[in-house]
This record gives sequence, structure tokens and C-alpha cells, in this order.
Amino acid sequence: MAPRGDAPATDSASRTLVLGIDGARRIVQCGPNSAAVIGRAPQELIGRPAADLVADEAKAELETLLEALAAGQERTAVLAVPRGDGGPSPDAVVTAQPMLGGETGTGPAGLLYVRVPLPPSERYQDPALMRRALMDDQLTRFGASLDLDQSARGLVDVVVPHYCNAASVLVLESLVAADEVHSESGAAVLRRIAVTSDDGNPAWGATFPVGEVLVFPEGTPYRQVMETAQPVHLPHIDADAAGDIGAKWRRRPAGDLLSGVSMVLLPMIARDTLLGFIACTRIPGFRKFDAYDVEIGMEFAARAAIVIDNARQFSRERSTALALQRSLLPLRLSAPSSVEVRHRYLPGSKLVEVGGDWYESIALPGARVALIVGDVAGHGVRAAVTMGRLRTALHTLANLELPPADALHVMHELMIELGEQEPHFATCVYAVYDATTGTIEIASAGHLPPLLASPSGDNEYLTVPPAPPLGVAGGAAIESREFTVEDGSLFVIYTDGLVENRGRDIDDGLARLKGIFGPGAADRPMEDLAKATLAGVYADQHRDDIAVLIARLRRIPEDRFVSWTLPADPAAVRRARGLVRTRLAEWGLDELDYTTELLASELITNALRYAPGPIELRLLFERTLVCEVLDRSAALPRLRRAEDDDENGRGLLVVSQLAHRWGTRRTAAGKVVWCEQIVPGIDPDPVDLDSSWPGESHHRE
Repeated sequence: MAPRGDAPATDSASRTLVLGIDGARRIVQCGPNSAAVIGRAPQELIGRPAADLVADEAKAELETLLEALAAGQERTAVLAVPRGDGGPSPDAVVTAQPMLGGETGTGPAGLLYVRVPLPPSERYQDPALMRRALMDDQLTRFGASLDLDQSARGLVDVVVPHYCNAASVLVLESLVAADEVHSESGAAVLRRIAVTSDDGNPAWGATFPVGEVLVFPEGTPYRQVMETAQPVHLPHIDADAAGDIGAKWRRRPAGDLLSGVSMVLLPMIARDTLLGFIACTRIPGFRKFDAYDVEIGMEFAARAAIVIDNARQFSRERSTALALQRSLLPLRLSAPSSVEVRHRYLPGSKLVEVGGDWYESIALPGARVALIVGDVAGHGVRAAVTMGRLRTALHTLANLELPPADALHVMHELMIELGEQEPHFATCVYAVYDATTGTIEIASAGHLPPLLASPSGDNEYLTVPPAPPLGVAGGAAIESREFTVEDGSLFVIYTDGLVENRGRDIDDGLARLKGIFGPGAADRPMEDLAKATLAGVYADQHRDDIAVLIARLRRIPEDRFVSWTLPADPAAVRRARGLVRTRLAEWGLDELDYTTELLASELITNALRYAPGPIELRLLFERTLVCEVLDRSAALPRLRRAEDDDENGRGLLVVSQLAHRWGTRRTAAGKVVWCEQIVPGIDPDPVDLDSSWPGESHHRE
């Protein structure tokens, strides 16, 4: 059962008693509401010393106030004023105000204003006070947040204690899920997102828990407010009615808790759409809700609905933006086992959390990795959509194993085509690191230079042949340059938002980045380096989007790959089988002997048939087993299905059936045809349990 409050007073609800004090500090005048304020009739006070108003421990402070009257000064103090009817002694705010005019002894020398707080049961007596507390003083406080849960908590903190003793906010489940809200029937699924009370009864939170998802049963007032979208006013819920609600709801504690209460359910409607309702309850002993209370509550609910709707729209738009951004950026970064990669991404605005910057780390066959960072001009959804197109295209080009310069040239043509519909341009840096040779090939289209930091402490910005941004017609052709990388070096590529802003010159930003990757940087953990690159940028509210990719480049062990040069002789096939068998035995991969020998035979046979000159065979054992055949023909083989009477055309079909995957790529001297096999007991795509998925590093401060 709900606890009972104090019995409501029948007298005036005024808080202030005005007393006239003469020069002898006696009460000569008294307001008519003294019985309601301090429990004493006016005739009990007139003629008595003012000191009799307060408790013994407060007499000295009152004397100080009265002395101020003689000096013509106004003073205020908080004093204990006992009630004459034996009730609790509240702390009153007492103000002594001097009075002028009239002859001495003919009127009061000053006035005492005794302001006593109303008893709890009288909180809802003054409609004007209640309206001001709901509408004027507090609405902006809980409406300042765009978070749905926080807004709801602020809402119930305003309703209680200014309007009722207990309140809860229920909204449509689709609203919490940031989905589009449609017209719902009474059987709509609701979620309770806030509950509070001020009577000290823990049963409110236990019976109506926050986060509960439910559908209210028919025949209950909660179902009625959802069906009619009109306020439901229950001035008094007797024990039978409360028990009926609990029985239909199959929640007996709810029936016990609602017995004897007064309740009003206020629908929240925004843009002609019912979002949910506010359940307001006054426990027994307090004034029951009347029609005017319902009118005040509906005015408050209308404003609260706007706040809830704004929070819903913000949540939906933010969820959409984040889903878009996360769908466009990579879900995981891949690289050879010897290469360690970290990244950071930070949007230019917390309100628009999408942009045109992107990054990629794509493991390529042959212990190689493509490292890419790009920046589409502009911000927001349009830039993000263009970024998504470019990233998808570039990911495809990387898997086709086009050289960096060729891949950026294709991207440039794509941007020219996209620019015919809507002008766009982008900068991009594309690097391919070979972990077997320790070389990195880099091409850039209008992008800032990459930073290479060696283990010795030296670092430099690499000079790459300049080219205009992607989508900008004219200018120099895109070319690449190859560098030899010291083992364990750090390679850093980034967008301009990291090194340039309105208050800092780009040269200062480049110098700062170079200092981060100075002496000792190669020995620091990658996560610490990633955090250091963004240190201090979060406070800049006018920053550009930022994308950073950091890679620690190491070669794979020399005993994990081997190559042989074979003559253009049919006998080379037999020799290749023996070489493959011997090497696999050294690596402990005897169970792959037969398949690998067959794959190598087919690849070498094709090279002997269609390519002139010597052939190179290479085996590489990393997470997978890769077999590569290099020849001097630029013509790429094509998989086709041979007819029954064809003598040729079955080699690549056999390779495609036996290998996990296969492919080709051009080289400066010819081409490479490769195939890859899964090694038993080794996961080809391991998940690093110590690192998070790339999205965890988005928007991190």
C-alpha cells in the first residue's frame, strides 16, 4: 500500500506572515493568516514581545535583526519558528524591514516578514505556483539534452515534486530503437525509460522498473490512453479498481501500490504522432487531481513531447550517420603477420559524424600489403557517399593487384565521371609494401607526403612524384616511386586535418607530427603512438576530418620463403616437383605435398607453353602457403571451361578447384600467376584479441 501523506490544511496556503513591530519590539500588528503559517491566532501575538516568535536558540539572531530596525537597515536570517499548535517547527526566513512616517508611538517601527515553507501535503494547492514550476522554471533544463534517456530523466525530475508524488515516462519501443515512428494502436509495444518518486517508497521502482518493454492489457487506463490519445483522469482509484488493474496486468504489486491514489495519464503527441505518455500519481493524503490539473499537465506534456521528439530525431539521425560511416569504412584491417597496423579516425564535427576521409590496409598475396589514406573534399553525407564509392573501387583495384600509380589513374577517371553529375575531387596516397624484399612503392594524387621513421631515430617525409588530386583535369600524370625500408620502420600516412587548422600553419603541424615519430618512437607501443597523433586535437571545434594510418613494417623471416629459377625446358616441371617436396618437408607441410606439386606443375606448364625465357618459382609460407610462378609474358591467363575435345584449357580450372584462391598480377618484366592454400591448423584470417575492431577507434577521445 502507498504511504499516506499529511492531511491537507483547509486554511489559506499562504507562506508569508507580516507582523508590525513598535519601538519597544512588541508585535502591534498581525496578518490574518497567522494560524495557517505558524499555528497561532492573531490575538495571541498582538502585544507580545517579538522574541516570543522564535525558539530559544534563535532569540539572539532575532535581536540582531531588531537592532537593525533602529538603525534603519533591512536584515534577513533563517530562524526556527515553533508552531503554536504543536506541529513541527520549520525553519523560516525572517526579514526585518524598517518603516518611516507618522509620529513616534503611533505606528510600527518596522515590519517582520515570516516566510514558512508549506507542508508537503499543500504542495499542489496553488495552481499558479504549480504552472510556473512546470512551465517556466524547469522546462529548459531537461530540454537542453538531445539524449532520449537523459531527457526523460529530467522530465520526471520536474514533474516530481512539482506536480505529483510519483511519475514514469513510457515511449514507443520503435522510438527507443531510433526507427521511424508510425501511427500505433493501443497494443503498441512500449518501453519505460524513466521512473521517480518522492515518498521514499522503493516499491515504485520495483513494480514499474526502468527499461521494461511491455504491451498493456485491455481494460486498463494505460491501454486507454494509447487507444484514444487523450488524457485519462482517475481522481480516485479505490481498492477494487486498483485490484482490477493489477489482475488484468497480472501484476498484483501494481494493484496494491495504486490503491487509494489519484492518477492522470498524459499522452505525449508531437507532429500528430503519439510518442507515449507520462503516468502521474498523487498518493493518499494529497489533493486529488482535478480538471484544471489535467489542463496544466497536458500543456506540460505537449512541450515535453517536443523535447522527446527532438531527442528521437537526433538519435535516429546519429544512428543513421554512424551506420553509414561504419558501413563505408573497413570492418577490419588486414596485413601480413610481420606488419603491425593501427589507425585513428575522427570526424570534423560531433553533430555530423560522417566525412570524406578514409583508410585501408589490405593484405595482398605474396606477403604484401596495400596501405591507403584518402580525403574527399567537403564534409557530411555527400562527402561520405563519394568516399564510399572511391573506397569500394580502390578496394577492388587493390585485389586486382594493379600497381599504385595505375590504380590511382583508374580512380582519377572515375572521379572525372562522377564530377559530370556533381563536382568532386579527392586526394589519395597509395602504398604497397613487400615484406619479402623490404621495399615500398608509393603513388600520390595531391596528398600530403608520407612520413617514414627508422628504428635509428631518423625520420623524413618521403618525396613522391607530384600529381593533381583525383578528379582535377590536367596536370602531371600519376607516377610511383619505390623506397627500400629499414626493418622495423614506422610508416605514417594521414589527411590534412591532422596537421592543419585555422589556428596553426601546416608547417607547424608537419613538424609536430615529425616530433612524435622522432627518436625512440620505433620502440613505443603502436597504440600509444596512435593516441599521441591525436593528442590536443579534440578541443578544436573547427577541425577538419582526420584519418591516420600507422604501420610498423618488418620483413618476414628469410626461412619462410624461397625461389628458384628454372629453364624453359619441359624437364623443369619434374625438377620443380622435387624442389617443392623438399621445401615442404623442411616446413613440416608434408600433407600438402601432392596438391602443391600438382599446382606448381600446372602453373609452370602454362608458363612454358605461353611465355619465353626462364621461369621463376617461388614458395612462401606465412599464414597460408602461396605458390607463385613468374614469367616474361605480359598476357594474363584467363579461366575458361574446356570442351570435351579440347586439348588445352584445363590447367587453370584444376588450379581453381584445388587452391583456396588464385590470381595474377603484372610486373615490370612480365607477370606473376599465384595460388594460395590453407595450411591445416593455421587461421588465415586471425582475429587479434588485444585490439578492437576498427570502428572502436572512431570518435574516441
